[in-house]
Amino acid sequence: MNIRHLKIFITVADCGKMSEAAERLFISQPSVSQAIREIEDYYGVKLFERLSKKLYITESGELLLRYARHIVSSFDEMEADLKNSGQNICLKIGSTVTVGTCILNDIISKFEEENKDISTKIIVNNTNVIESMLLHSNLDIGIVEGIVNNKDLVRIPICSDKLVLVSGKKHNFYYKDEINIEELSGQDMIFREKGSGAREIFDSILEENNIAVNEKWNSTNTEAIKNAVIGGQGLGILSTLIIQDEIKDGTLHIIPIENIDISREICVVYHKDKFISNHLKRLIESIQYLK
Repeated sequence: MNIRHLKIFITVADCGKMSEAAERLFISQPSVSQAIREIEDYYGVKLFERLSKKLYITESGELLLRYARHIVSSFDEMEADLKNSGQNICLKIGSTVTVGTCILNDIISKFEEENKDISTKIIVNNTNVIESMLLHSNLDIGIVEGIVNNKDLVRIPICSDKLVLVSGKKHNFYYKDEINIEELSGQDMIFREKGSGAREIFDSILEENNIAVNEKWNSTNTEAIKNAVIGGQGLGILSTLIIQDEIKDGTLHIIPIENIDISREICVVYHKDKFISNHLKRLIESIQYLK
């Protein structure tokens, strides 16, 4: 068995069909079938079950897939490093929205200034997407402010962040110094999308306190959320990092919730099996200076 076998196996697992995998790899379907059969014979396991003309990965297949993704990723990284020795190296960095909006540019600009031989490719999305990309070896590293529970991911806290309830001047909560959680019942809310770290944390607080609100807006864009709250469309839950200017000029007001503190850690995250090259080590060290 070799790297080619693993690449074919990963493609079949991602496609769910051998014919589609063959098209993607520009090889014949019999070649794909043979490669899968050779892996199964080598390990004495079944990797896929065929039901109603569709392939379903088995438990043994899932186990192999976790290892295969990182073996292939490490192999490709090794080849790129060797072939491009002395040339520009590219690191793939994922970031959640608050980090991408408020602090990522300074981190990357400083890092690239100090490391002329390294370039970066940046993906900004919600916590769930960044986590999935790390698990599938589509990113070298992530910087996230949400909850990451997967045991295959290493977390290194670098700084803290705080989520707060905010109101615009057109909302009657604007002049409140504090509320209790029950006062949110039935209120119009301007929310981030499902999968964002901020959304998951606040949803859990509402659930724990048996509070039902009206999700009036749902947006992936924090600027859209800020503008909606300023316009009186509802209340928002936002990071203090992204509302500093609006708090200073009075267009937004922070309303403390009695006995509720929504603090979270911003962390560097990478896969536990990720090979930490010297380039990646320099990036992690650069990010840790945020402490």
